[in-house]
Amino acid sequence: MGKQYFGAQTEKALANFPFDFRKTHREVIRAIVEIKKAAAMSHSNVGELDEERKRAIVAACNEILEGQHNDQFNLPSFQGGMGTSNHMNVNEVVAARATEMLEFKGKSTVVHQNDHVNMSHSTNDVMPSALKIASSRLLKRADESLATLIKAFEKKAKEFADVQKLGRTHMQDAVPTTLGAEFASYTETLKRRRIGLARAGEEMLDLSLGGSAVGNSINVSRKYLKELYVQLPKVTRLPVRAAKNLMSQTASVTDFLVVSQALTALCTDLSKIAGDFRILSSGPKGGFGEIILPELQAGSSIMPGKVNPVMPEALSQLYYLVAGNNVTIEKACEGAQLELGVMMPVITDRLVESLKLSAEMILQFAEKCVAIVQADKKKCKEHLENSTAYATLLNPIIGYDAAATCVKEAIKSGKTLREVVLAKKLLTSKEFDRVVRSFGT
Repeated sequence: MGKQYFGAQTEKALANFPFDFRKTHREVIRAIVEIKKAAAMSHSNVGELDEERKRAIVAACNEILEGQHNDQFNLPSFQGGMGTSNHMNVNEVVAARATEMLEFKGKSTVVHQNDHVNMSHSTNDVMPSALKIASSRLLKRADESLATLIKAFEKKAKEFADVQKLGRTHMQDAVPTTLGAEFASYTETLKRRRIGLARAGEEMLDLSLGGSAVGNSINVSRKYLKELYVQLPKVTRLPVRAAKNLMSQTASVTDFLVVSQALTALCTDLSKIAGDFRILSSGPKGGFGEIILPELQAGSSIMPGKVNPVMPEALSQLYYLVAGNNVTIEKACEGAQLELGVMMPVITDRLVESLKLSAEMILQFAEKCVAIVQADKKKCKEHLENSTAYATLLNPIIGYDAAATCVKEAIKSGKTLREVVLAKKLLTSKEFDRVVRSFGT
């Protein structure tokens, strides 16, 4: 580490939380710094901060936003309530670097971490607002990945539209369908989840910033508060706005749970799809084998030639992680007391982890699995022909009882349903073909 800019409060936090745990996510640090930058500009514009200090604070913030001084932010993301340690870490670094910049210019002006960088702020309104800003960006990444996956499924649905196959319920033979219909179903499911995630994301734009300690704007002037929401969208490039009730946003942080729940719902469906892929691709000789997944890597250190469905397996594990994080976030949101949703550090850590990994894994699944999956048309047709699925199509023509009798005989004899029906002269070969071609998608 080069010159140390953080101060006593950060040093105490490092001593109090010396954990072998990941550092606070950079996305959150960046959002805090953006808040400090927008606040300095706003205070200056309304005459509450001198121009000299404002320029120094903005310049220091810009350096951090450009990737400088990353070695100054080393606190673990697991720490005391609300994230005061992270907040003070940023205040100290910005203030020290801003003061140093002024010294280089021969100025004796001091930028104070509390009086100037933290002017009109409290950890209680800064940290939830920073997480909302970070989450909005991560949600956009997740949405872009999900859009890519949806397009991949749409393309495959068209490609597989005429691939007739066996539809199954309760893991038993059910009725005929097409592989294209299955993939179109996945597409529509993911579109619904995408809408749900977008709706949840809308709540990330309502900030409590300006509410100060308990949301009633103690030590915050009205003119600054108004100017803040002019500057903050410019700095963040997000359409953030002041929440209707700042105290409500400070006392309850369940907006983050809403996002986590929507993400969990998405990952639940993704894991179900991943499970279907594992079943449909099982084999290559002893399983279903109706779809062929790409060979991405060796599947075993002992079994030659074995290939595992690694992308679907990883996608299901994403669900397990996100679902576990969701439980943590739920408990932490419930752990709010009176005027403060105090358990912010663990909410921050888990929500950012879930959003980041989801965006990355969904894109991998889209590009390295769905986009290049193949259909084994022969195997699909073979399973359909050897099943009893055509029986349902025969009901309106030969009747339920006759169809049931044919099904039982086919199972007992090992013959196909087609063979039994033709042998009983219930339908001709042409009539049977006409029936089984009629089910569509």
